[in-house]
Amino acid sequence: MTTLANRPNVAVVVIDVQNRVVANAHERDAVVANIAHLVDHARREAVPVVWVQHNDEDLERGSEPWQIVPELAPNESEELIHKSYGDSFEETNLEEVLANLKVGRLVIAGAQTDQCIRSTLHGAMVRGYDTQLVGDAHTTEDQSQWGAPTADLVIAHTNLYWHYHSAPGRTGGTVSTHDVTFSEPASA
Repeated sequence: MTTLANRPNVAVVVIDVQNRVVANAHERDAVVANIAHLVDHARREAVPVVWVQHNDEDLERGSEPWQIVPELAPNESEELIHKSYGDSFEETNLEEVLANLKVGRLVIAGAQTDQCIRSTLHGAMVRGYDTQLVGDAHTTEDQSQWGAPTADLVIAHTNLYWHYHSAPGRTGGTVSTHDVTFSEPASA
């Protein structure tokens, strides 16, 4: 139902699953395993996988903390987007990559839930994409010492509100890893 004309395809977007970003993440190993399953599923179905990798003054490009976790390995044929802002579309070529692939629906996974995941979900929706969050394939670290809810509550809240998210001509939604379909949006 995307508002983007002639964009019938779907892509998986994996955001910031980098060593430092997920080092202290809630249920890190389970989430990374779910992302690996999602990526394998997409590859089997010939669905494009787009990787997003954050860098800034605290996460230096090329450093070990900046690297994508060893459990996940982007293929050379898969697009890699470098970003410096929360929204994966801001000052990147993500939109151009997705347009070239004729993608109008995104399936999103990665980290961190309360920052780059939420920013990219909203960025995609306002740009016209149908945007599905994989509810058990995103994570964040505990920021409760600074007044935020615990990580499990941040994840649960994000899954809840994105499950019902929509805009004119666009749909959101949350789905579990094992319920992801690429032919049409699954409901959770």
